[in-house]
Amino acid sequence: MSANTALISYYAKRAAEYERIYLKPERQDDLRQLRAFVEQTFADADVFEIACGTGYWTEILSRSAASVLATDINEEVLAIARSKPIDFRKTTFRRADAYDLRQFPRRFTGGLAAFWWSHVPKAGLRDFLGGFRQILSPGARVVLMDNRYVEGSSTPISRTDDHGNTYQTRRLADGGTYEVLKNFPTESELRATVEGFAGDVRIEFLRYYWILSYVAV
Repeated sequence: MSANTALISYYAKRAAEYERIYLKPERQDDLRQLRAFVEQTFADADVFEIACGTGYWTEILSRSAASVLATDINEEVLAIARSKPIDFRKTTFRRADAYDLRQFPRRFTGGLAAFWWSHVPKAGLRDFLGGFRQILSPGARVVLMDNRYVEGSSTPISRTDDHGNTYQTRRLADGGTYEVLKNFPTESELRATVEGFAGDVRIEFLRYYWILSYVAV
């Protein structure tokens, strides 16, 4: 499995406006909780970040982690991420496909994928998690977090395919429109998907987001 080319194109073109999503007033309390959770969970860890985008969460990771290797498939978003006020003595950005991490032989004690799960087709989630597992040390703490669907705040779902994946139609500032895969899992779906990869599974649903954390086994 490899990254979807339409999704790659969408996020490349959205790079300059990506972080506007974090400015929604109604989401600020939840975002404060997410930032605090990430900073506390990965204190002193060597963290591998998948789909780092413009580095919003990388900057937070770098405050407390021992080291961060942040990856994304888009050079457009990585260029923005590298411009942030991050401690580059312990933070590195690399271009990488989230579905193919074989170029990273090192093992990490922490793993973060923020707002990535929702863009993985349901049938490919366990393959993705298996690949992620290969670069993590036994006992590594993993955090995956993403959006909940909230009527009036979330972009409406435009269609559902035969495999249960849901999609949104999104418009960028330049007027271009894109159909984007965006799934909203239930707690039972999250637990079933990580079974066999995870110990000490913890799930929390906030108003606008969910957090899944576990220990790699």
